[in-house]
Amino acid sequence: MKERITFIFVMLIFGSIGIFVKQIDLFSGEIAFWRGVIGSLFLIVATIASKSKIRFTVEKSNRFLLLFSGAALGFNWIFLFESYRYTTVTNATFSYYFAPVFVMILAPILLKEKFLWRNFVGIFIAMIGLLLVLNPEKEMISFSSHHLVGIFYGLLAAILYASVIIMNKFLKGLSGYETTVIQLVIATFILCPYVFFTDGFHFPQLEGRSIIFLIILGIVHTGIAYALYFPTVNRLKGQTVAIFSYVDPISAVIMSTVFLSEQLSFNQVIGGVFILISPFISELKKRDDDSIAV
Repeated sequence: MKERITFIFVMLIFGSIGIFVKQIDLFSGEIAFWRGVIGSLFLIVATIASKSKIRFTVEKSNRFLLLFSGAALGFNWIFLFESYRYTTVTNATFSYYFAPVFVMILAPILLKEKFLWRNFVGIFIAMIGLLLVLNPEKEMISFSSHHLVGIFYGLLAAILYASVIIMNKFLKGLSGYETTVIQLVIATFILCPYVFFTDGFHFPQLEGRSIIFLIILGIVHTGIAYALYFPTVNRLKGQTVAIFSYVDPISAVIMSTVFLSEQLSFNQVIGGVFILISPFISELKKRDDDSIAV
């Protein structure tokens, strides 16, 4: 029971990320960079305090995967934060949760997994959901090209996150916790020159309110959330994790409605439901042989 409560708590933390990001007066790249800095430092200190070890010296076969997955993680944050900037947290969340759909599409190609009939059904339902999200009721006149750009960024973030999931499948000899810490550090180092040569660093000009939200994003949404996530997820059944993971997007929609007064149309509600249930449908097991492929 304790593990379930902890996991739900972590999902609620993840669900509130959009609300905090919207309060930080920095470009998305710099927000992602400082998130990596604060989160990495917190996790490294927590590891030392708990007398655990992180093997930064990794096998040669893992080095390029960690480099590319760390870069993908960093730019995934940038695109997700840009999505929050251009559209609502709800639209960004629904777009970002296309990541499992992209994994379903890429897994047969890169992981040599069978493409089953239920995968096709799940992808088809997700596509219908996206079309509904892109077509809110006519009375929602605020839905403009900015929202479309935001949804596009959300989908780019989803593609990058899906690539991280795929690349992690090829890593050997590393725990999920070690992989995450190393990827966070790599993402931070890669984002540093990217921010320097693009929008530049504006942290010294930040007001106190933005600094507080940025620190919370780094410590709570990254450090604490990741530190709690991996020990907890390893003690829970896969089905439990899958079901409770829905707390994240559902809480994000609820909190954005309550705290940001974001509008949500009926079409978007139905579209969001379609997108969120599509991975679940793809995981349904039939009583007969699962070898029926499309």
